[in-house]
Amino acid sequence: MKFRRLFLCAFSLALVLLWNLASAADSSTARRQKIEFWTMSLKPKFIPYFQSLVKEYERMHPQVQIEWVDFPWDILQLKLITSIAAGTPPSLVNLSVPWAEEMARDGLLQPVDRLMPISNPYTQGALNDVRFAGKLYAFPHYSNVNVVAYNRHILNAAGLTAAPKTMDDLLAYARQIYATTGKAGYAPALGKIDGFMMQEGLPLIVNGKAVFNSPAHMALIAKLKQTYQANGFLKDKLFAEDNFPAVVDAYLGGRLGMMVSAPTALRRIQADSKDIYAQTDIFPAPIGPTGIADGGWMFNFAIPKGVPAEKLPAVAEFALFLTNDVNQLAFAKIANVMPTTKKALADPHFQSLGTQAKQGAAEKAQTVAANSMEYSRSLYVAGIDDYDELRRFLVKAVEASVTGKRDAQTAMDEAVAIWNKKLVGTR
Repeated sequence: MKFRRLFLCAFSLALVLLWNLASAADSSTARRQKIEFWTMSLKPKFIPYFQSLVKEYERMHPQVQIEWVDFPWDILQLKLITSIAAGTPPSLVNLSVPWAEEMARDGLLQPVDRLMPISNPYTQGALNDVRFAGKLYAFPHYSNVNVVAYNRHILNAAGLTAAPKTMDDLLAYARQIYATTGKAGYAPALGKIDGFMMQEGLPLIVNGKAVFNSPAHMALIAKLKQTYQANGFLKDKLFAEDNFPAVVDAYLGGRLGMMVSAPTALRRIQADSKDIYAQTDIFPAPIGPTGIADGGWMFNFAIPKGVPAEKLPAVAEFALFLTNDVNQLAFAKIANVMPTTKKALADPHFQSLGTQAKQGAAEKAQTVAANSMEYSRSLYVAGIDDYDELRRFLVKAVEASVTGKRDAQTAMDEAVAIWNKKLVGTR
């Protein structure tokens, strides 16, 4: 595993670090319990937020000293592995769900079940995101979920008024929009087809073997191909890893009927085109057959291996403070993300449709998203080194299949063979 290899490589460096870490502690500081927490890529924007939070906690807990350290996301992993190997890990570390899952599997994180209060504040979906092999490994922080922003003028012209309930509905809407208006209906992120498949209840790997050439997977490919050939999709950057800029530009230009995105995109529409924003309304994004809402990607705070057992209650208390209703709500407002606590999601900041002053699409998107957060999950494939490279083979096969450049079954069979050759080598 990637983290195991990093751990071994870091061990020799750890010995040097341990040698250099010896220093005399100030007597007044020695009497205070130190809690060091790490975040990734949150400076400089969130410096005032975290400084205020640390100051407040130390005021309430004068026996505790809090130290905040922020690393760029691309070096945090190595820093963390090195600190664990040195026996000097931070008390808490900010991780994505895939990173937390892999580190938990490699024994580099501590379960937090016994540290979590029975009446914890988090949504069940958020807790499920950080439950691995039956144990909780982190305190949920923030996530997101998609909504469907749609152009009322275009959908009315297509005779569509009800919210799509399934992915099949969304694809049918896309075809009908083009057939009646000549405009693209939908712009899925097919460069992330793996998540698309998983949300539809179609796993990529079963019992260690790639299976995305199964009849069920091929049926989904056929539906995508049908919609592509009917010009229901926006074809700009359709298979790019990030097609969001192209999607926003098309929606702003009135060339796209429906835009599936996080609620924050509505602020961009509001700022760049008052006319398009004025005719924008919101549907909830369809929940897949798995009961999972589209667009979730949660971050959390985990306790690394090596944090002393006697320190864990104090660390957990601080983690719960970091991620409580009040602080999650404050962070969500600054970062334009969705909180993962039930009370924060019920706050008027997200549930604003009942007021007369706030009736715009951006506010409605927040409310719709907040009501979908219980179903938000982080969809990913765990346990594969160089997964991004394998995903590129999958995306190329899907692109060839959907565009009709190759026989779909042949293209998917070849991609499965490439995956299985890699998977056999990692066992």
